[in-house]
Amino acid sequence: MKFVIITGLSGAGKTQAMRCFEDMGYFCVDNLPPALIPKFAELCSQASGPIDKVALVIDIRGGGFFDALFESLKLLSEKGFSYEILFLDASNDVLIKRFKESRRNHPLAPAGRVIEGILEERKKLNDLKSKADHIIDTTNLTPGRLKEELKNRFILGKYREKIMITILSFGFKYGIPLDADLVFDVRFLPNPYYIDSLKDISGNDQKVMDFVLNTSAARVFLDKLQDLLEFLIPYYIEEGKPHLVIGIGCTGGRHRSVAISRALMDRLKQDHSVLVEHRDIYKENRGDDL
Repeated sequence: MKFVIITGLSGAGKTQAMRCFEDMGYFCVDNLPPALIPKFAELCSQASGPIDKVALVIDIRGGGFFDALFESLKLLSEKGFSYEILFLDASNDVLIKRFKESRRNHPLAPAGRVIEGILEERKKLNDLKSKADHIIDTTNLTPGRLKEELKNRFILGKYREKIMITILSFGFKYGIPLDADLVFDVRFLPNPYYIDSLKDISGNDQKVMDFVLNTSAARVFLDKLQDLLEFLIPYYIEEGKPHLVIGIGCTGGRHRSVAISRALMDRLKQDHSVLVEHRDIYKENRGDDL
């Protein structure tokens, strides 16, 4: 029996993914309490009808029940059931847009800002994401393209031909990301913090992008970094690595690292699946002052 655990960020497309799995012949259950997974697997195996493919949507809507997921998956393996974890992700900006369009509150911020719920959810799901067999960024995926991607991975078995790349901007003052595979320091670039008109905006603003990128140092750095990554990525794929996290750091994680991360994504996205995250851009202490 084949089990797929569908999880990921709220708003990243788990409901759409479940519909795709239903179309592919999977028996699907949404929001099953994790503690019931082993018992549910036993019931499926004992069913009189042929249930050989099961997809379960598990996410933070389960509240306190969600914390039992890892223990339940361990029991599932001990009972002889194999499983794969599918993690759906998307950029913060797109998630915010989707919540606004649907007029829904984030489950972790029912009375607060959506971004606060997203950031808290990323923290809660970080360990689960690191254990995922498949990570799909739905930022730029239509429902049709998502269905095609899922079919390629779970029916045709083509997922190992690709690798999911996360470019993560961060501030060194808040620590190096623990899940980063590669880390690059861009504090050698001119600092927008010391420009009055740029100090209070971020690397997501075109003015900051232009300031950071319109230097020979930035252009040469991006050229050399792209060459290095294009050399390394095929070897990571050959080793079966499903996810590569590239950390780009400046002092506060608000200006230079954000601009460089976005520029690097633009260079890589033509040939690779790329997601950009800005870990520290919303930190209260915004001083990128070194």
